[in-house]
Amino acid sequence: MLSKKIQAALAGSSAIRAMFVEGKELAAKVGAENVFDFSLGNPATPAPERLKQAMKDLLDTEDPLVLHGYMSNSGYEDVRETIAENLNRRFGTSFGWKNIVMTVGAAGGMNTVFKAILDPGDEVIVFAPFFGEYRSYAANFDASIVAVGPDYETFEPDLAAFRAAFTDKTKAVIINTPNNPTGVIYSDETMKKIAEILLGMEEAFKKDIYLISDEPYRELVYDGAKENFLTQYYHNTIVGYSFSKSLSLPGERIGYIAVPDTAADAENLLAGIEVANRTLGFVNAPSLVQKAVAACIDETTNLEFYDKNRRTLYEGLTGLGFTCVKPQGAFYLWLKSPVSDEADFVAAAKKYNLILVKGSAFGCGGYVRLAYCIPHEKIVRSLEAFAKLAAEYHLGA
Repeated sequence: MLSKKIQAALAGSSAIRAMFVEGKELAAKVGAENVFDFSLGNPATPAPERLKQAMKDLLDTEDPLVLHGYMSNSGYEDVRETIAENLNRRFGTSFGWKNIVMTVGAAGGMNTVFKAILDPGDEVIVFAPFFGEYRSYAANFDASIVAVGPDYETFEPDLAAFRAAFTDKTKAVIINTPNNPTGVIYSDETMKKIAEILLGMEEAFKKDIYLISDEPYRELVYDGAKENFLTQYYHNTIVGYSFSKSLSLPGERIGYIAVPDTAADAENLLAGIEVANRTLGFVNAPSLVQKAVAACIDETTNLEFYDKNRRTLYEGLTGLGFTCVKPQGAFYLWLKSPVSDEADFVAAAKKYNLILVKGSAFGCGGYVRLAYCIPHEKIVRSLEAFAKLAAEYHLGA
């Protein structure tokens, strides 16, 4: 018989994946070219050519027993040094290779951090709307998520609600900017206030509280926005990163954790994350891909592709009368449902072969998420379907 934990996980299985499956089923009926599937954040640009060449070079020149063998549970030291130097050059940090742990994507990294810091009964604060899998990651270690609602004007955190969410069980806060699902980038002012509140709560509860920065979309920013690195705001910041979006490598499962020396008990924290990497069964991040991303550390995906999709979709939808949050980063658009129960709106959209994801999957009902990482011509053709959906709700009339 299944464990109680996995039974609960099955009952709360990912709504995003469920919509992706529905999109596949619909495509089988009406043809993939006629389905406008905005469900899954799967990159739509190819990995840089340099990465493919790096893999070929590695396979041709490296000792296969080394290239495909075990290494430290934290990853290759030369790869970690390359990443540390890249961060130092770009963000003025002072990392060394010992501050970096290579992980099996951002999700693997988040779980290693949680295993290292969480005890049963601990609480992790998240800012809604948030990536729904955070709930599962915390539950893996018998901890729980405490969701803080947004300021609905800006979709940045409601700071008064954030302050009120702390208890003596609070162990960590997760922040995700650029945000999935809204595309919002938290402002410098907001980050400073979050740091101020965190410092106050550490003092009030006489304990260390970690800020875990989940950064898979760090490089995907628009309109002149600058990439940011959150260790500048708060001493107890742990950064989790994935190359899934910046290099279009989601299936390769490669990322890292960065822990600054300013973090409480940094040396033991890093040792704990390394041990967690092993005991969770990851052992180490994939060896070939570690070396390949290090060779492509300054490469990025085709940001112009996503920016074009962003502008076309946002301008098209607002022109039809929909209310949307203009994305500042990532590749998601957050659209307000014209009816209070967004499940009805999602169901109505399916009549026009539009696959959207309910906002309740992100802890914020009344909205839907669109992942615009799809071919541009699909964005353009989807607007005709959205026009029919808008007419059904008498928008723009």
